[in-house]
Amino acid sequence: MVILTLNCGSSSAKYQVYDWDNKDVLATGVVERVTQDGSVITHKPKGKDTFELESPCPTHKEAIELILNAITHKEHGVIADMGVIGAVGHRVLHGGDKFTKSVKVTPEVLDTFRSVIGLGPLHMPANIMGIEAAQKVLPDVPHVAVMDTAWHQTMPPSSFMYAIPHEWYEKYAARRYGFHGTSFLYTAKRASVLLHKAPKDTNVIIAHVGNGASMCAVRNGCCYDTTMGLTPLEGLVMGTRSGDMDPALPFYIMRETGMSAAEMDTAMNKKSGLLGITGQYTDRRDVTGAAEKGDKRAQLALDMECYRLKKYFGAYTAAVGPVDAIVFTAGVGEHSPIIRAKSLEGLEFLGIKIDPQKNALANSSNCETCISADDSKVKVFVIPTDEELVMTEDAYAIMNGTYDVHTNFTYSFQDPAYRNKAREEGLKKDLAKKPELERIIVRP
Repeated sequence: MVILTLNCGSSSAKYQVYDWDNKDVLATGVVERVTQDGSVITHKPKGKDTFELESPCPTHKEAIELILNAITHKEHGVIADMGVIGAVGHRVLHGGDKFTKSVKVTPEVLDTFRSVIGLGPLHMPANIMGIEAAQKVLPDVPHVAVMDTAWHQTMPPSSFMYAIPHEWYEKYAARRYGFHGTSFLYTAKRASVLLHKAPKDTNVIIAHVGNGASMCAVRNGCCYDTTMGLTPLEGLVMGTRSGDMDPALPFYIMRETGMSAAEMDTAMNKKSGLLGITGQYTDRRDVTGAAEKGDKRAQLALDMECYRLKKYFGAYTAAVGPVDAIVFTAGVGEHSPIIRAKSLEGLEFLGIKIDPQKNALANSSNCETCISADDSKVKVFVIPTDEELVMTEDAYAIMNGTYDVHTNFTYSFQDPAYRNKAREEGLKKDLAKKPELERIIVRP
């Protein structure tokens, strides 16, 4: 049986095809420029050449049809027909405070998603369109919604409430929700495995650092606090998002410039962060490269991002009590020794100390590594995230009637013997290029 997972953004549709019986990824890919001219699919089947095709996708329905045609194609496909697809998992940005776990999609669930569009106006319409389009093409299989916000529903009110008029919470559900929940769930569970501890006995701080970035304080295996808020704008310095700032700043700029609320929303989400500071860069490789060449604004952006990370590491250490491990994940967290080092610099007094040589070696998405110094009281791990696997397992378990909240449910990757076949193959290539990587790999 095959599980298909879909992640529909405003102008894209990412996917993964997973062979449940053999526990193997058959294909991954993305359709870009959905609803725009020049739509193109990039399909990466296991053991075959990458396939690209331009095809008009005026809506997400055409994009999903394009995906299904690619995965069943006689030459570059990976399944014989759609009859082997047992379930479809959909990534959904926002579930408000209505869901504490993934759910089977029903008309009532879709109505709930529509009711919280205002909490995620950039993402929710695309998420809903993707589900509806997939249901039309695959009407006879269960569709499962996996929400970024569900993991964070264990936060206490002292963490998720804002100091605002209480009726705003009662009438408009204005509170902290948090995002990147599927990534945090995976990396929190894996950290427990690497620490040889049960999740309920584990305290970790996770930094999911990519173009979008957030941190999560995990206390006794559950989310206790997180940096993103009502929307993904709050918290860390990101590629194009400002993160934390004085709430009065937008009002001041709007009065001075005449900008509208919509224009300010765009500026804070798409023109700020590293792009706003440097004037041209969002990719951390470009930022660090320019800083090394003497670009002062690039250096400022790097310093600001790492300082913001450091502040939250300190704050979350206080929040969760004794910390077992710091975890870096996502594209930047997995591949940027500079950002990892600068964000933990000077935290030795908290028992956090990295080994510079180990840190420099950790630059792979195919293995879990430990970069802390031997005498560090707190472990520092680099754990490649796997949100698609969480989505896949949730979809299968809901279809099979065995699913529950994560504190009552055991994922395959919580088994110390768990192996990711695709990553093991990729690791062989990484080790061929850098044999010394072997010494920092953590194998539970």
